[in-house]
Amino acid sequence: MKEYRTIHEISGPLMVVEQVSGVTYDELAEIELPDGTTRRCKVLEVNGDKAVVQLFESSAGINLKDSKIRFLGHPLELAVSEDMLGRVFNGMGQPIDGGPAILAEKHLDINGLPMNPAARDYPNEFIQTGISSIDGLNTLVRGQKLPIFSGSGLPHAQLAAQIARQAKVLDGDSKFAVVFAAIGITFEEAEFFISDFRRTGAIDRTVLFTNLANDPAVERIATPRMALTAAEYLAFEKGMHVLVILTDITNYAEALREVSAARKEVPGRRGYPGYLYTDLATMYERAGRKLGQEGSITMIPILTMPEDDKTHPIPDLTGYITEGQIILSRELYRRGILPPVDVLPSLSRLKDKGVGKGKTREDHAPTMNQLFAAYASGKEAKELMTILGEAALSPMDLLYAKFADEFEKRYVSQGGEENRSVMETLDLGWDLLSILPKAELKRIKQEMVDQYYPVKN
Repeated sequence: MKEYRTIHEISGPLMVVEQVSGVTYDELAEIELPDGTTRRCKVLEVNGDKAVVQLFESSAGINLKDSKIRFLGHPLELAVSEDMLGRVFNGMGQPIDGGPAILAEKHLDINGLPMNPAARDYPNEFIQTGISSIDGLNTLVRGQKLPIFSGSGLPHAQLAAQIARQAKVLDGDSKFAVVFAAIGITFEEAEFFISDFRRTGAIDRTVLFTNLANDPAVERIATPRMALTAAEYLAFEKGMHVLVILTDITNYAEALREVSAARKEVPGRRGYPGYLYTDLATMYERAGRKLGQEGSITMIPILTMPEDDKTHPIPDLTGYITEGQIILSRELYRRGILPPVDVLPSLSRLKDKGVGKGKTREDHAPTMNQLFAAYASGKEAKELMTILGEAALSPMDLLYAKFADEFEKRYVSQGGEENRSVMETLDLGWDLLSILPKAELKRIKQEMVDQYYPVKN
């Protein structure tokens, strides 16, 4: 391992090292300070005999003349083993829960390898989250990427914790695990996640990575890749069904922008680097199922839309790469509806693949369509009522308006602790549809209406 004393300059988190040889892009390096302490960094750029490296910690106190740098010959790696379950790590994969270090079965490059498209299997199995507005209407399918679009101040952290606690595959014998990565969050939020998982016992099947807001930006870029590396190990080497929850992708993109600005790269939309789409895709595309493999990775990235703007680059690009989105509504949140999922603009593009006979129940798809249609009609009727007054509405319009209110109050709203099975969700859907006369249920076959429509006293 060669050591160099040729650090030429430091600019923020970046350093230029001269007269180097055999150094490669993304290689890990260590800087040794005169007092013997070491700091880690990675190679960002190599040009001739010059290398630009980026520090994972602060550059304060580094003396150019007396500090040494050595290149380690491999990229950033994560030590993995099944002992990771139930443990809490920092953003660089080091345990911070007071427990012993992980006895590594192997060390894996955190950048992973892209999944061969020909080896991908199509997602088609239902995952139950226990949340009606997702299970019933925007179903999550094993191997899918389904982001949650939120706004600042909305309870996406509570929703993420609830999904992590409640999610499961329905064939009870499958091994299920959750990998949870919190990116650029406050200390209070990190404590909320850790204590919530411990309180409910969900920590036993969870691997938790926490990167705090005061940690270096470059660590923030590594954290989601650490989580995905752990997920790939558990899914494809240990045959587990893994749900990966990443929150908050907006903090990740901000860190990417900060690093890009430090490297003096030409900015793209809103100052984000032009390769933001490619960078997000390298993370999101690590989810999925492989042919002939038992395990799978399902991903829920959570991002807060700056100024609640769906056209902002981060949600916009995420929407292109993933299969749908769950959108949280500020208006529903103000009215005390939790979780405040805005059903109509939300979409799971794979929902039809994970429902039906043998997966959930044969009436799932038609009732899903009928509930969407009835809720949309009810919202329209309520808007008309606001403009024209209640007297201008027909009796049927009033029924639809009543349906919309009941739907929000009983179906969408369920609080942070209620865990509904998919059968309870489907039965609740029928109970709400019974507000409308049978003749209005035009999207459901007559024999299903006869079988499931509740008989009211």
